Amino acid sequence: MSLRSEVNSSADAGNRIAVVLVNLGTPDAPTPSAVRRYLKPFLSDRRVVEIPRWLWWPILNGIILPFRSGKSARKYASVWMREGSPLRVHTEKQAKLLRGYLGERGHDVKVVPAMRYGNPSLPEVLGKLKQQGCERILILPAYPQYCGATTASVFDAVAQHYASERNMPELRFVKQFHDHDGYIGALAESVLAYWETNGRPDKLIMSFHGIQLRSQKLGDPYPQQCQETARLLASRLGLSPEQHLVTFQSRFGRAEWLQPYTEPSLEKLAREGVQRVDVICPGFVADCLETLEEIAIEGRQSFLMAGGKDFHAIACLNESDDWMHALAEIAEQHLLGWPTMMSKEKQENQREKIRMFQATGRLLGNLK
Repeated sequence: MSLRSEVNSSADAGNRIAVVLVNLGTPDAPTPSAVRRYLKPFLSDRRVVEIPRWLWWPILNGIILPFRSGKSARKYASVWMREGSPLRVHTEKQAKLLRGYLGERGHDVKVVPAMRYGNPSLPEVLGKLKQQGCERILILPAYPQYCGATTASVFDAVAQHYASERNMPELRFVKQFHDHDGYIGALAESVLAYWETNGRPDKLIMSFHGIQLRSQKLGDPYPQQCQETARLLASRLGLSPEQHLVTFQSRFGRAEWLQPYTEPSLEKLAREGVQRVDVICPGFVADCLETLEEIAIEGRQSFLMAGGKDFHAIACLNESDDWMHALAEIAEQHLLGWPTMMSKEKQENQREKIRMFQATGRLLGNLK
């Protein structure tokens, strides 16, 4: 257990303010049956698939779920961690650390992870917070760029959960943080740290999850926010337009999606003689199937088979110190005005525990 999470593990169980860190979701196991249970509510969400129900329902249940579940299960198995699904493992660690980082800033709040689809389910988490007496809840979707199919779907689920509640808590939502200075800085530091160890590429690819072009035409701000994130990151890294490229991955179905597509772009660059590419996925704050399998495995294979020589996938922010500081700052900004601060006595007790842990760490380091 980390210093920050350990120091804050003794926080009062009766906290009445909570932060819910919400990510997309994941199957409980890399098996066809578990993947099917996960995919059905995901692909049934009207925010995700906007095809009319009467047309989509037989396609989903008669074609997609029976045939896609096994294929997806094999992909999940290729990246599954000893502790479980990468997305769930990283999200749970982020939530635990976030409580500690907020504690260092003097905030005494609960921080719990939740998934829009799969476990721990968002309704289940919200139900437990009610039982624990939480009266103020900040919903923090782990999506830097706002999108109707992701962020808005979280809002829908929260609203649906409380639709039948007689006594609702006070709610706040984080809509986006695509241009937050701490988030951009954490991305930049992760790239620079990687380059310091592995050298620089011919081109940096910034791959974001795609959405259908129709969504952009209907007013979804996601494409513009992706471009703004990429612009800010390139500026922080000092890259010229020729040194980086924005692409979009994970398209599904026959409809036209945001372009350029990631895999064809990698193949094109290889054929044009680009020797090395590095790929980062700024829209994902935790490594998952889309980064570990689609990019690090399939993307690598596509680039090398097309004639490229060197492919590097840069890890997501995960539990990096820069990112956790940024996430704490984002949460703190949206908690403003709520009575989250610890008493002076408790803050001093926390600082004393931190000093003790730091001293112990230094002692153990000297003994090695």
